[in-house]
Amino acid sequence: MKSGRFIGVMSGTSLDGVDVVLAAIDEHRVAQLASLSYPIPAPLKEGILAICQGQQLTLSQLGRLDTQLGRLFADAVLALMNQERLLAEDIVAIGCHGQTVWHEPTGAAPHTMQIGDNNQIVARTGVSVVGDFRRRDMALGGQGAPLVPAFHDALLSHPAERRMVLNIGGIANLSLLVPGLPVRGYDTGPGNMLMDAWIWRRRGLPYDKDAEWANSGKVNLSLLQDMLSDPWFALPAPKSTGREYFNLSWLERQLARHPNLQAQDVQATLTELTAVTISEQVLLSGGCERLLVCGGGSRNPLLMSRLSALLPGTEVTTTDEAGISGDDMEGLAFAWLAWRTINGLPGNLTSVTGASEASVLGAIFPANPLQNQS
Repeated sequence: MKSGRFIGVMSGTSLDGVDVVLAAIDEHRVAQLASLSYPIPAPLKEGILAICQGQQLTLSQLGRLDTQLGRLFADAVLALMNQERLLAEDIVAIGCHGQTVWHEPTGAAPHTMQIGDNNQIVARTGVSVVGDFRRRDMALGGQGAPLVPAFHDALLSHPAERRMVLNIGGIANLSLLVPGLPVRGYDTGPGNMLMDAWIWRRRGLPYDKDAEWANSGKVNLSLLQDMLSDPWFALPAPKSTGREYFNLSWLERQLARHPNLQAQDVQATLTELTAVTISEQVLLSGGCERLLVCGGGSRNPLLMSRLSALLPGTEVTTTDEAGISGDDMEGLAFAWLAWRTINGLPGNLTSVTGASEASVLGAIFPANPLQNQS
C-alpha cells in the first residue's frame, strides 16, 4: 500500500482562496505537515461567480476558465512545495477537488461540474493528480456530496460520544458520527455564502470580519421566516446544494418582499438563517453531545455563539481543539481521498450520498516519468 506525503487542494463555494495542505498519510495516521492559502485573482473569481449564478458564457470562455484555474491550482501547490523545500519526487500525489461551478444532483440527468484542468497541475508540478471525485458517486445514483463525512469518521469519531462535525464553508454540511450507527451526512443549506455575497454587494468586502456588521444589525423575523419557508430546507437527506441555488438572485427574490430593510439587518438575518438551519438539522438528527465546527464559519463569533444558544446541552467547539485545523480540514480530506484512490480504496459512504455501492472515486492523472528526469 502506497503511503507518504500527499497534497490536498480545495477551493470551496465561498471562493475565499485556494487552500493547499501537505500531509503524511498511511493506513494508521493522517498527519498534517504544512498548509497555505493562495489568493484567487479578482477577475478569475468574477468569472467563476458568473457561471455559478447561471450567466450565459461561451464554450471558449468556459475553456479559458478551466485552464486558468488549473494553472492557479498548480501555482498554489508549487508555492507550498517551495515553502517546504520539496521536490516532485517527494510527493506521492495531489488530490484536487476542483472548483464547483454547478451541482445538480436530481432530475433526469444528475450532474456536477468542477473545473480546473488537472493536466495543467501535472504538467507544471511533475506530480500525479487525483481529481474528478464526485461524478463516480453520482453515476452510482448518489448525490456526489458531501464526501468529507468519510474523512470525519476516520479522524474524529469516538467510541462512546455522540458527535457531529459541521463544516461551514460557502455551504454548510453536517457529518453524523453516532456510535453503533452508519455514518450519515448532508448539506444543511447556506453557510457563509449569502453573508459573504451580501457584504460584497453592499460594502465591497469579501466577508464580515468577526461578524462586526451583523452585530450592528437586528434580525428581521419576517424575512427570516420567508427564507426558512424555501422548500429546499424541508427535503429529506441525502441532499446537497451549492451556489447555483443559494446565491444573490435567491436573496434578491426574498428581499423583494421586504423593501427598505437596513443593510446591516439583512446581514444579521442571514447569519441567523445559517445558525437556525444548521441547529434544526442537528436536533432533527437526534442531537449530539459535541458539535465540532470547521471551515471559515468556525471563525465567526456571532455564528458560533448562536449555535451554542440554539443547541443547549451540546458542547459547540472547533475541530482545532480536537487537533485538526478548521481552516485546513477540507484540503486535508482531499489529500486523504487521493491516498484512498491511489490505493484502490473506496472514498464514498453509501449511507451519506445514497449511492448504490461504495466505490473508488476520481480519475488519476499520472505524472510523466520522464518529466522529473529532465
